[in-house]
Amino acid sequence: MNLPVKKVIQPVSLFKDGKNIMMQWFKSLDQILRGEATKKESLKEGKIQIPLKGIILVTIFLAAFHGLCVGVFALFREDGAVPMQMIASAVKVPALFYLTLLITFPSLYVFNALVGSRFYLKDVLHLLVASFGVTISMLSALGLIVAFFSLSTTNYPFMVLFNVFVFATAGLLGMKFVLQTLHRMNVMQEKQFLDSVSEKIKTAETEETNGPLENLDSHLLRGHVKAVFQCWIIVFGLVGGQMGWILRPFIGNPDQPFTWFRERNSNFFEAVYQTFLNLLGF
Repeated sequence: MNLPVKKVIQPVSLFKDGKNIMMQWFKSLDQILRGEATKKESLKEGKIQIPLKGIILVTIFLAAFHGLCVGVFALFREDGAVPMQMIASAVKVPALFYLTLLITFPSLYVFNALVGSRFYLKDVLHLLVASFGVTISMLSALGLIVAFFSLSTTNYPFMVLFNVFVFATAGLLGMKFVLQTLHRMNVMQEKQFLDSVSEKIKTAETEETNGPLENLDSHLLRGHVKAVFQCWIIVFGLVGGQMGWILRPFIGNPDQPFTWFRERNSNFFEAVYQTFLNLLGF
């Protein structure tokens, strides 16, 4: 009597498969950074083709790494190291991005629909997650610099403003990516849906680009669609700043004990202003 042979899954095989999948996700992120994912050949039917779940997981990992670097400052407190701050920051930095997206995304979808844009929910979500890839990749690249300054200074107000500057720089690059890729997606949709196109559109479609942030000089994005996304970017920045204030502390004030969250008071913008005054000695 022949018994059925059960296929045994080897742990090594699972590890190799998982490693290959992870490498593919990082390769997709690299294609976003190099502009390969936003070339005219890649934007089929005006849509950005990325592995959504994979990019989300990779950006969470990279954001957690930056959080660890931000929390390094708490390791050199005069009253003793607080390693829990690194763990807390590693959790909070990814949460900062995706909680902000969760809060602001419905408004973008409604604005987008009201102006008659042809970008659907899935298309916009892919675009924004790709922009997170740009923003968080920049953050993770600057993470070691943040850790270096955390090791070399005890000036807490300076570290707060330095981290705000790092986040703002990375955020601006990500938002520029959104507008430029939106522009290119619009070009490809015009090609797909319009029977006749202008010479400027044809020029834009044949123009070679070297990076995802490079301008396309021809065929400007329809003004009302671009205005909606620009307004939403401002809203996203405001909500993101306040979300960071709610999730604080990220660095760890040396004059206060460690806690996962501070009590609710003031706001992000007032706090930045007061920290700037403290740095100048006022």
